Amino acid sequence: MNDALESLPDLAVFARVVAAGSFSAAARGLGLTPSAVSRQVARLEARLGVRLLERTTRQLRLTAAGQAAHARCQALEAAAREVLQLAGAHRPGAEPRGRVRMSVLKAYGVQRVQPLVAPFLAAHPEVQLQLVVTDRVVDLFAEDIDLALRVTDTPPPGLAARPLEVVEHIVCASPAYLAGRGLPAAPGDLARHDCLWLGEHPHDARWRFTRQGSGAQAEAVTVPVHGRHAVNHSGMRRDAALAGLGIASLPGFMAQEALSARTLVRVLEGWRHETAYSGTAWLLYPAQRFLPPAVRAWIDHLAAGLAPAA
Repeated sequence: MNDALESLPDLAVFARVVAAGSFSAAARGLGLTPSAVSRQVARLEARLGVRLLERTTRQLRLTAAGQAAHARCQALEAAAREVLQLAGAHRPGAEPRGRVRMSVLKAYGVQRVQPLVAPFLAAHPEVQLQLVVTDRVVDLFAEDIDLALRVTDTPPPGLAARPLEVVEHIVCASPAYLAGRGLPAAPGDLARHDCLWLGEHPHDARWRFTRQGSGAQAEAVTVPVHGRHAVNHSGMRRDAALAGLGIASLPGFMAQEALSARTLVRVLEGWRHETAYSGTAWLLYPAQRFLPPAVRAWIDHLAAGLAPAA
């Protein structure tokens, strides 16, 4: 391996001699003396144990071994150009290009991220964007992922973290359901209602609420809930709530349109429903000084598109 690396300068000089057609012309282009160029080619020939060039007073001619070596030198030159282009594409301030791979939570990806994809790709025609839609925690390094979007109150250590927006869980129901069953005034009243819950784990049927008390300390209460319908998909829970099947706990981004249209009504105003899926939406990426321009452009686009309304 060391011999191969040490031979790279001699290979470059050999390629320049072939391209220039003479030692003297190659020397002028390289800023060397013809004798220095000749010594480097001779050293390469000695290392390979074959003659690469037939020298005459008028011209140079490649031997069969020289032709094979020159073909591979051209491949090396092409590889070097690709490396330089790659470095340029990743230099800060360069035009965004290349692939960006991001993991994103399922419901959040559909409702909040997907609408931002088309404008981003239209603005950056040299970028390829891949979304890995999953609710599991991914390993950015092991899975070759540039950045991840997670909702949490505590971003993991060891990664750069950029906050996007607060994601709260809203407890809501249809006006028709509330007209028939009444409006809960406190979390404890949920025991008398049909609640739409995830159903993945037993603790999903225990809803925790907090609110700021009269003093400095927050008030917290956990209540058991039950209902005839459980589903671990927020869009389906929203639709079940719209159909009047009960009181649902939904991410704010999933409930917002129906709340604005008054087809769903928020209940337990003043209480915050604490869940494993509430907190701040964070963009997480390796803590390094420079990011490829394509990744930086996508991060900035998400931050602008998901910024809280002024």
